[in-house]
Amino acid sequence: MAEPIRIDSHVHLFDTEAQGHFAKDAYDIWEYGDQDAVSFSALSGTVAEIETAMAEAGIARSVVVNLFLAGEERKAFAAALPAGLGEAERATRLADFEAGLAQGFTRYNRDACRVARAHPTLVPFVTMDVTILAAEAGAAHLTDLVENEGARGVKLHGPSQGFFMGDERLGPIYAACRDLGLAVIGHSGPDREAQGFAEPRAFGAALAAFPEVNIVLAHMGGATWDQALEIAKSHENAYFDCCEIIEWTRSPNGPSDEQLGQLIHEIGADRVMMGSDYPWYDLDHTVERVLELPVLSAEEKAGMLGANAARILGL
Repeated sequence: MAEPIRIDSHVHLFDTEAQGHFAKDAYDIWEYGDQDAVSFSALSGTVAEIETAMAEAGIARSVVVNLFLAGEERKAFAAALPAGLGEAERATRLADFEAGLAQGFTRYNRDACRVARAHPTLVPFVTMDVTILAAEAGAAHLTDLVENEGARGVKLHGPSQGFFMGDERLGPIYAACRDLGLAVIGHSGPDREAQGFAEPRAFGAALAAFPEVNIVLAHMGGATWDQALEIAKSHENAYFDCCEIIEWTRSPNGPSDEQLGQLIHEIGADRVMMGSDYPWYDLDHTVERVLELPVLSAEEKAGMLGANAARILGL
């Protein structure tokens, strides 16, 4: 009898080892509080590394959810402008920068799809950002990526991109996902400024407005995990992955193993996917963590390891 399929629903990739290690070093995981026992990966996130890791962990496919971050680039560019620039010249330079940023953004998404085409075990979820491409332009870009480049879904990250998950500007993006049959994976959790950009409750408006779109709350809400069940009960199209949070179950702001297993059980294990958040965490260790969870049955865990992702994400 064939082994059940295993799918990692949440990985990040980098072109070089140096880029991967830089990104990992720069990313501060602050929301859970201090925990000494977290098992971090030593890998950098290159394609060669993940293909080896997938083979060792028995993973058939990995969903790549890379993100294009414009905020820091905008700040750096604006800060570097000469102090004596006139208002018109400053506006021109900022407009030129934004045009170049949009070109880089669309190229980034196409490159992600190109890598996935060359490596069929990788599934490209492209990033959308309404601060770079206006809503209708973003929807047109997404349609082109699906029809001509092989994109399979969308990734959003409210705290990093600076918008709420229910932002009205995202309406055309969600509508395009509905029409194209795409799922959305959105980072969920608190932000440092306590704006609530991507806490589970922030997904409510989009979930209600687009019930045909499967919207995945990545990390099960992170340190705001206590909101996840409310959203799951209110919206049948709300789904979850347990990446990262599953490595922080001994932290001050994370659930215990027992609480996480119970939360998944109450949401419905068939609505939850395994994700590693590679290269921050190792694929094989994430599989072990899922298999170790209390409360859940072996059948429920097997679904989390792959079958759920195939169904929820339309793979």
